[in-house]
Amino acid sequence: MENLEKLNFKGKRIFLTGHTGFKGSWLALWLHRLGAKIYGYSLPPPTQPSNYVLSSISDVMTCEWLHDIRNSDLLREAIKMAQPEVVFHLAAQPLVRYSYQKPLETFDINVMGTASLLEALRDYGKPCAVICITTDKCYENREQHEGYRETDPMGGHDPYSASKGAAELLIAAYRRSFFNPANVSEHGVQIASARAGNVIGGGDFAQDRIVVDLVKALHEGRTLEVRNPRAIRPWQHVLEPLSGYLSLANKMLSEPSAQWCEGWNFGPRQESEKTVGELVDAFIRVWGTGAWRDVSHPNQLHEAGILKLNTEKASRKLNWHPTWTFDTMLAHTAQWYQRMPHEDTRARCLADIEIYEQEAAATGTNRACGQNVQGEV
Repeated sequence: MENLEKLNFKGKRIFLTGHTGFKGSWLALWLHRLGAKIYGYSLPPPTQPSNYVLSSISDVMTCEWLHDIRNSDLLREAIKMAQPEVVFHLAAQPLVRYSYQKPLETFDINVMGTASLLEALRDYGKPCAVICITTDKCYENREQHEGYRETDPMGGHDPYSASKGAAELLIAAYRRSFFNPANVSEHGVQIASARAGNVIGGGDFAQDRIVVDLVKALHEGRTLEVRNPRAIRPWQHVLEPLSGYLSLANKMLSEPSAQWCEGWNFGPRQESEKTVGELVDAFIRVWGTGAWRDVSHPNQLHEAGILKLNTEKASRKLNWHPTWTFDTMLAHTAQWYQRMPHEDTRARCLADIEIYEQEAAATGTNRACGQNVQGEV
C-alpha cells in the first residue's frame, strides 16, 4: 500500500478518544511511531488485563484525561488544551450483547458521546480533520451476500447496531449543519466516519468476542462454546482498519477537500469473509490444539447472520487495500497471545506494525485483484 509510505504525522497534534481500548491502544502506538503528539481522552481501561496497561500506552501520550466522553465541560477544555489538528473518535460502548443488558447506556455513550465531541469541536472553532469510528453494523442488515456500500441506509436490530446507525446520522447532521463540506475552505473542519469489519488481534480482552473467548478457553484447556458458528463476518486484523483511518486522515491533512467528508468502509478481502466456525477451526489449527462445540439456540439474542463490506470506494479514492491474508492475520494474532506471558507486549505490537508497513508497501499496489470490489460507490 504505497500511501502508507507517505504518512506524515510527525509533530502533528492528535486528539484520540478511546485510547485505553483495544483499537485505541494500537492506534496510539502507531501514531507515536510516526512522531505524532497524542492527547488521549478515555475512561480507564475497560478490561483487566488490557493492552493499555500491558504495553504502557500512557508513556507514549503527550497528555491524557481518563474521563467520560459525555462530560462535555471537561471534554471541551481538553480539546482546547490539546489544540488538535486531527481527531480520531474511538470512545464507545463496543459490545453487541452488552447492549442488550444496558441499552440506555449504549445509546447514551455512542450517540450522545459523539454529540458531545462534535459540540466541543464547534466550540474549539479551529481547522481540524475529524474521523469518527462507528462499525460495519451501522447498516440496515438485510442478510445479503453483497457487501454494504457507504450509500446504503443506516439501521440496526440490536441496541448496539442501532446506536451506531444513529451516531452516523448524527455525524451527517453536524457535518451538514455546522461544517458544510462545500465551505471547508472557510471553516477548515473536515468530518468523516469510518466503518470497519470484525476486528481481531493481540491485546483484545473484551467479553463476548470470539477470539478472546477462544484464547481464554485454549489457555484453560476448555472446549469453547460457540453461539453462532454459521454467522458470516468480515474478519480483519486490527492494523487493517487503522491503516485506513491513517490514510484518510493523511489525505485530509495534505489535500483538504469536501470529498473526504463522507462515510468510508475499511474491510478485508473476500477470502476473509468467513463463518465464525471457519474462523475458530482455522485459529485452532494455528494455535496447535483446541476444540469447540455448537451451542446455538433458536431463542438466543439476535445477532446478524451475514455481514460484509464493500471497500471499493477506499480502494479507488484512497488507494487503500487490505494487506494481510486470513492466515497471516490469524498467525500474528495467535503469536501475540501465545508470547504475551514471556514477551514485552509493546515490542510485539511495534514489531507487528513494522511488518505490516513493510508488507503493505511491498504488495499494496497489486492488491486490487483480491479486493472486495463489487461495483462503483
